[in-house]
Amino acid sequence: MSLATKYGARCMKIYTRRGDDGTTGLLYGGRVTKDDPAIEANGAVDEAQAALGLARAEVERGSELDELLVGLERDLYVLMAEVATPLDRRDRLAPGVSLVTSEMVDRLEGLIDSLTERFPAVTEFVIPGHDRLAAALDVARTLVRRAERRALHAVPSDSHVGPYLNRLSDLLWTMARWQEHGESLPSRLGPRSGRSS
Repeated sequence: MSLATKYGARCMKIYTRRGDDGTTGLLYGGRVTKDDPAIEANGAVDEAQAALGLARAEVERGSELDELLVGLERDLYVLMAEVATPLDRRDRLAPGVSLVTSEMVDRLEGLIDSLTERFPAVTEFVIPGHDRLAAALDVARTLVRRAERRALHAVPSDSHVGPYLNRLSDLLWTMARWQEHGESLPSRLGPRSGRSS
């Protein structure tokens, strides 16, 4: 018996075959080639989001860091919706749902400022790899930087996508340093971190 039959749910197929011609669909209609700037940008954001998930796998569920990472992963869905929308259909975007807002950028700045107060000032270049969690956050940071570069050609100049990704990479750097040197560090880490709680 299939899971769908067992639980009375319909499962959608993961494959559609529509992309076999090298194109993919956009939000609110239309198709573009898979190397279109918007698709390149969203591919980079998808990689960054997966890297955030990898970092999240290193932390205790329900911890402060877990909740921060889940929120960031959700924000990236908003960002990808905006990037995947054709320019002539941007009027359909909803702030904070499918359109990145200045408030979302401001929130990241507030998080950076708050977390920076929770660890000693960094006075030299950082060598990544202090532990698995900090390294995962640094990898995510580099992927967000790539997404920011890709997004330059995918969204209009008045979009908040670029500033959001820029602040997100700064936040991930800050989060990695916080996890390396921050207050009450062991209580934030999960069992797979290699640190005792």
